[in-house]
Amino acid sequence: MKTEQNKRRDFIKKAALASLVAPHLAFSTSVKDNKTPNLDVTPPKVIFFDVNETLLDLTAMKDSVGKILDNRKDLLPLWFTTMLQYSLVSTVGNQYNDFGVIGAAALQMVASNHGITLSETEAKEAILGPIRSLPAHPEVKASLKKIKDAGYTLVSFTNSSNKGVETQFKNSGLLDYFDKRLSVEDIGKFKPHADSYRWAARQMKIKPEECLLVAAHGWDIAGALWANWRGAFISRPGAQLYPLADKPEIIAKDLALITEQLIALKYNNN
Repeated sequence: MKTEQNKRRDFIKKAALASLVAPHLAFSTSVKDNKTPNLDVTPPKVIFFDVNETLLDLTAMKDSVGKILDNRKDLLPLWFTTMLQYSLVSTVGNQYNDFGVIGAAALQMVASNHGITLSETEAKEAILGPIRSLPAHPEVKASLKKIKDAGYTLVSFTNSSNKGVETQFKNSGLLDYFDKRLSVEDIGKFKPHADSYRWAARQMKIKPEECLLVAAHGWDIAGALWANWRGAFISRPGAQLYPLADKPEIIAKDLALITEQLIALKYNNN
């Protein structure tokens, strides 16, 4: 008779085959069809994780930013896109500032355009205070443990500063799940610049195609795929893939579902 462990192994192998033969069954219904994903049945050597929104719940920071914008929560998407825009403006202009500093500057710009007076200090406090103590999404810790226990190497890869993500991980209890932490601070180019992904692969001494990025941002997944990485997209509420980029091989509504497919890849290749 089969042991429970062998039964579980057989089940996971069947799940892996199902997801590879009919990958659309694992896709979130909130994600629109674009290009067919390039499926790879081999496990990546390293799994990289974006941090903010992917692993950490941004609700507290969004509440803080919305409050300082005269409770105009409708301005939050504009603030985030402005922050991302000027991080890329800085990268193209060969400049670098901490992502939080750019976020505060973007917040001042959005506030000014809507008749709200906001000092640099107020803007920084609205962002940097809550962002340091964000909680992990409910499924994250258990999922990271399962992925690590399956034998994967886990690396965080973020636009935030080294010190910032270290503080976040300490406060959220995620510090021990990762083998390494990488920040674009050390290259001075924000994601999704292709150089940032190439640099991260070099830091881990692997080829780009041996990297897989888990992220809840369509722009981050697009950048990784364009740099010849693999991708897993968490379609959290409001998150969308970029229609002009290829689809990543894994798309699911939370990290727990992505974890099942990553573990299935491991079992399928043992």
